[in-house]
Amino acid sequence: MAQDSYLMHTYGRLPVAMARGEGAWLWDTDGNKYLDAMTGIAVCSLGHAHPTVSQAICDQAGTLMHTSNWYQIPRQEALAERLCKLAGMDAVFFSNSGAEANEAAIKLARLFGHNKGIDLPSIVVTEHSFHGRTMATLTATGSRKVQAGFEPLVQGFNRVPYNDLEAVRQVAANNSNVVAVMVEPILGEGGVVIPDDGYLKGLREICDENGWLLMLDEIQTGMCRTGKWFASQHEGVVPDVMTLAKALGNGMPIGACLARGTAAETLGAGKHGSTFGGNPLACAAASAVVDTMESGSLDKRAAQLGKRILEGLTSSLNTTEGVREIRGKGLMIAVELDRDCGDLMALALKKNLLINVTAGNVVRLLPPMILSDDEAGQIATGVADLIIDFMATAQ
Repeated sequence: MAQDSYLMHTYGRLPVAMARGEGAWLWDTDGNKYLDAMTGIAVCSLGHAHPTVSQAICDQAGTLMHTSNWYQIPRQEALAERLCKLAGMDAVFFSNSGAEANEAAIKLARLFGHNKGIDLPSIVVTEHSFHGRTMATLTATGSRKVQAGFEPLVQGFNRVPYNDLEAVRQVAANNSNVVAVMVEPILGEGGVVIPDDGYLKGLREICDENGWLLMLDEIQTGMCRTGKWFASQHEGVVPDVMTLAKALGNGMPIGACLARGTAAETLGAGKHGSTFGGNPLACAAASAVVDTMESGSLDKRAAQLGKRILEGLTSSLNTTEGVREIRGKGLMIAVELDRDCGDLMALALKKNLLINVTAGNVVRLLPPMILSDDEAGQIATGVADLIIDFMATAQ
């Protein structure tokens, strides 16, 4: 029997193919226009076909795309310096994705532990987290759905409830092999779960008391998404290790594992590597992203736009039965319902709106930071109308 696609069936794809994009908008192969409120899952934070990023890629592609990390790469060194200064870190390892950045962080933590004489180093991770799909990162991830069928999983992780400092203290009291805590400042795939004020500060204190590394997965929350350059800055917390990806390249694959202090000196020559990581093309794109975010004060703009969308959603949905909570930080926004709502992605597509549903019952919005006020209003109105219609039909 003839097959309709030579792709592995790893995605439940919607029946649409995008042909081009501009700003906050995408056009499919039939010419239909869509307002993009998910940006490739928090990737295209500067929108589609951003002229500065596109020009940087074109210029670099016409000069030098790739050499090897056996040689010095000035663009990589310049990008590393800028990221370190923004984040208060000392050194960077560049990779190609968020999962690879987290893999580097996990390896760093294990080597850090071995250097302290701990034979079986362990990392504290949380329930409902998402850190990637490599063997180590899917083990760190707090989702049995992600892990199922890939056993045996990687050893060396202690799982605790998210937003529960006492549970972390209990691990500290009972496990002398722990070397690090790895956590998302806000759970992304887990449903845009925002922890209590002081959670990250509390983790910082526990790590300092026990000589552990605090490792923050800022792959979804970083690069101005939450109204700060990094979500940890809302609490004034500086981690020992921070991972970035997604918005860093605005669509060009690049990840980064940043570290400071002893952690920055742990991975020596030959201990880790990447063929493509931090090549001139990826670093040119990421440098253009940083330029644009800095010059446009997009951290502040994300905060303003997020407030506008949250207020619009709250005003429209505050009396809608079945809406449990509307929450967000900057342009990381969620509407939690009292029932599964996966069908909303396809229903939104019919309304020329691109959204995401995560954790089964959470509408997740991750729109670009270059939205106009009018476009932000369109997202709030469109999503609210969609949910009102869905809940009325589902009664």
